[in-house]
Amino acid sequence: MNRRESSTNVLKEYINELAENKLAGRFLSFSSFQIFYALYLISKKTIARAKIAEQLNVGEGTVRTILSRLIKDDLVKTSNVGCMLTVEGSHVCRELEKVFPRHSEFPRTELTPSAFNYTFVIRNGSDKVSSGIEQRDKAITVGAKSALVINFIRGRLRINSVSDEIGKTFPTVARQILEDFKPEENDAIVIASGETALKAMHGAFAASWSLLGDQGH
Repeated sequence: MNRRESSTNVLKEYINELAENKLAGRFLSFSSFQIFYALYLISKKTIARAKIAEQLNVGEGTVRTILSRLIKDDLVKTSNVGCMLTVEGSHVCRELEKVFPRHSEFPRTELTPSAFNYTFVIRNGSDKVSSGIEQRDKAITVGAKSALVINFIRGRLRINSVSDEIGKTFPTVARQILEDFKPEENDAIVIASGETALKAMHGAFAASWSLLGDQGH
């Protein structure tokens, strides 16, 4: 295992533990996605707890517990104006950005016909992809409708066992992926679709998280 893989596994285990830690004698398990998304929202700007709950589509009690865990681990601090990252929280978010250098909503296209689609780029993720079925199943398990994994190998966008170069069959989609996400050699690009924007994002995260190695949800 190289140093990057080791660091990535440690990061994944840490986020998973945050999602499953005991708090005040109770065991309340959340998803790693909720921890990730809460940190992501807070990293963008100081944000109110109610707004985080709205974005995660959870109740005030749930988001209060999630934030309690992040505060307990010195990742987040709060003030009268809202929640913000600590120095350690900023460090964790930078490490997550190394693993997922880009992620955002993706439009409806001939390859992604759903109204809601979300994309994650996974740095050096192509080596972990077999047929992509495992990633699709991970996405569907958390509520997405579908997911596909595209690999960037030798300057080409490929879908294993489907197409050696999607630029030939879907040139407009391929051009948009290259322009918007700027993948590097051996990156994987996951695109998940869902009935809502949140389900599409959750599905894309779950599929991407599975490419980092061990168990995660």
